[in-house]
Amino acid sequence: MLHHLYHVLAFLVAASVVLWSTPIVKKIGLKTGFVDLPGGRKIHQRPMVRVGGVSIFAGTLIALLVVWWTGGFGILPPQKEYEVWGVTIGGIAFFLIGLADDLFTLPALTRLFMQLFIAGLAWWAGVQIDFLTLPFAGLVQLQDWISLPVTVIWLVGMANAINMIDGLDGLAAGVCGIAAVVMMIVSLFMQQPAAALIAAALAGGALGFLRYNFNPAQIFMGDGGAYFMGFTLAGVGVIGLVKVVTTVAVLLPYLILAVPILDISSVVVDRLRRGKSPFAADKRHLHHRLLQAGLSQRLIVIFIYSLTLWVGTLALAFSGMPSGLGYAIGATVLLLYTSWQVWKTSRQQA
Repeated sequence: MLHHLYHVLAFLVAASVVLWSTPIVKKIGLKTGFVDLPGGRKIHQRPMVRVGGVSIFAGTLIALLVVWWTGGFGILPPQKEYEVWGVTIGGIAFFLIGLADDLFTLPALTRLFMQLFIAGLAWWAGVQIDFLTLPFAGLVQLQDWISLPVTVIWLVGMANAINMIDGLDGLAAGVCGIAAVVMMIVSLFMQQPAAALIAAALAGGALGFLRYNFNPAQIFMGDGGAYFMGFTLAGVGVIGLVKVVTTVAVLLPYLILAVPILDISSVVVDRLRRGKSPFAADKRHLHHRLLQAGLSQRLIVIFIYSLTLWVGTLALAFSGMPSGLGYAIGATVLLLYTSWQVWKTSRQQA
């Protein structure tokens, strides 16, 4: 039980650093002109500082360093230590790619190639999807030549999925915060405390950022924050759950992150079907469609939060965790209520 105090410490340190540093980052961003201007497909009406991800990154990293300095990671076996460093250093690299894009606007292919390279290095360090669950075949071990592309697609895909849902105030931060909390709980249940520590720090950083990012937002996280959180969540899913050799555990990260996965998958397939580039920006994401139905930003965000919480509690139930089914039933009730609010509001706007 004492060991779990480190997870609380990681969460609280990350949240505290983010709460303290975000106003400073906002002030510097305004002075230096690193702002996101309104117009085009953007929803905000005034210039917004777009480098808030610096605070999330700093909070998460400082929390992990504090836990490490105080012995919270314990004595890890060499392979597990490589995995933790692979997620941590990979997250730093993805943050720097996103920050460079926030500051200098990198070409899409340049960003993609850099992300693929870093994800490949993370795979080499041990952040590897070694198993997949296939229909009628059950748990299948992957050879390296299959494991490498599957892992790279997962890590890069999740980083970009979180970046793509970052279109409304508080949406990406809240979805990542909820997913990180669920990932922490499931990792602890699966006896993966090191992965759970990373998830706890990320949860504190993401949820702390909501203080300034929830509608009406005072600051945006930018690509740096979105890439960092997406890669880190995907990495924790690999080292904390996919490494547990059971059919259920292998499926859990994909269930926990089902909302951004399904959103990016449907949008990319739709773009390709229409002969467009998968990188071409449009207004076909779930939150854009709900906006077009006349819903407010807050209602849309709360609905997608409830959806994320629902799939997260399904993961708790499927993991066999005590009370997991009870949480899933409670989240189902909440989702039904928010869905009814969405339906009622859209009917009124029709």
